[in-house]
Amino acid sequence: MRVVYRGLVVAAVVAAVAAAVVAVLPAEPDEVAAGPVTAPSAAPPSSGSMPSAEGSAPPATPVAASSAAPRATPSPGTSLAPGYTAMEALYADPRVPRLTRAVKRMPLASPGKRFVKDVRTGLAVPRLPRPWKVYGAAPFTTKQVLPRHRGTEERGILVTCPLPIMEQKSPRDTALLAARWTLNHHPEGAKITWLASQPVERGWMLVYRVTYGERTSRAAVVIMDGGMSKPGLAFVTVPDSQRKQWRDIGRVAAGMRVLG
Repeated sequence: MRVVYRGLVVAAVVAAVAAAVVAVLPAEPDEVAAGPVTAPSAAPPSSGSMPSAEGSAPPATPVAASSAAPRATPSPGTSLAPGYTAMEALYADPRVPRLTRAVKRMPLASPGKRFVKDVRTGLAVPRLPRPWKVYGAAPFTTKQVLPRHRGTEERGILVTCPLPIMEQKSPRDTALLAARWTLNHHPEGAKITWLASQPVERGWMLVYRVTYGERTSRAAVVIMDGGMSKPGLAFVTVPDSQRKQWRDIGRVAAGMRVLG
């Protein structure tokens, strides 16, 4: 019996030792629950951050992506640069200054009693007195011109047509874009200086000086809604060689009418 009891005691002791060893060893990790290892950021730490301990990986720093790629500056002479709205392209054009409140209204001359009708725009424009004369309109819908001055290619013109640029929410902004467009019909290198800005019936008028080299022209655009799918545009420009006809610019602005 003593041998039996000794055997039972030894077995009990061995079992107790084995249970203690199992309790000391750590359990294996759950491979499904384990997350991926994050790679350290390649960006250098900021000057105010503390250096990491030797042998430890620096914390990962998220890098925000750029919200928008840089856009090219609109080139002078283009109507709209890629990625820009029409007004952004206008404001980026060095040939066209900002129109501020310092630009005042101008008194308007008597328009006269004779008109040229433009059925495509639904508008009538004053028929200017001699030496102006009606001329072949293409590519516009009506056209009046002054005779060429000896020694220069520039001469006064007055044209009307449906709006050739994108209409904006306000007639003033539309007139600004139209004035920029008219630089296509002035000598290369032309720049604008604003002289007058004011509302007109169902539209807006801008008067401005155009400078190109040592020469200048006086010009104006009138934007007016004639009830068609697009507003109508009247554009008049007179070079300094024909400055006696600068007074006719006010007649155009005062005399624009909607066909009734």
